[in-house]
Amino acid sequence: MSTEIKPRADTLPAPAKGDLAERDVADFLRRNPDFLARHTHLLDGMQPPRRWTGDGIVDMQKFMLDQLRGELDSLRASTQEVIETTRSNLSIQSRVHAAVLALLQAEDFEHMIRTVGEDLPILLDVDVVTLGFEPAETPLPALASSGIRPLEAGTVDRLLGKEQDYLLQSDAGDDGTLFDSASGLVRSFALARLRPGGRVAAGLLALGSRKSVFHPGQGTELIGFLARVVERSVQAWLERPE
Repeated sequence: MSTEIKPRADTLPAPAKGDLAERDVADFLRRNPDFLARHTHLLDGMQPPRRWTGDGIVDMQKFMLDQLRGELDSLRASTQEVIETTRSNLSIQSRVHAAVLALLQAEDFEHMIRTVGEDLPILLDVDVVTLGFEPAETPLPALASSGIRPLEAGTVDRLLGKEQDYLLQSDAGDDGTLFDSASGLVRSFALARLRPGGRVAAGLLALGSRKSVFHPGQGTELIGFLARVVERSVQAWLERPE
């Protein structure tokens, strides 16, 4: 009793160009009835046969298959979007963590201010990061640093609104209040309110990018976390005994 050994699809020699006829395909499928079961992805691009033909007859089987195929394509697209969003969020999270560590490693107040202006843009993959504070009731010489933007009283509430702590804008410009000489470069920005407390008045942490990377509707958890670290650092350095 002999047993026919069926060749595997992936070991079959490729036919010469123009050599393959419909009869060859049909013969191959008859010899390999499980071929499509092992290569189901091929079914995605195939046209299923109609169950009925003739005018006025609706092929419900084809309609259902087309609908399922459309739902499958939509599911695949949604899954890919979730994967890409998750990767992006993890990348942003890692960048914020690196920025926080850099702030915590500052050796003094001036070092921390330089870290904000020089290191954070690189770590956060933006073009400019600035700190600004409104005038305090008792002037603080340390806040006159060249790395800190002086803001007029009421600027924070005017930009964010009295009830808001964050503002994200895309395709928005700056008149120089936030980013000074870099204002013409910035296309989108993210603002976070700072409340250091004590003798320090309200302030702003501003992130600007030449790309449209910030837009309303984005999550603010990470920029909020970064802002809390900045305001605590400002408060800690300015209230440290001489």
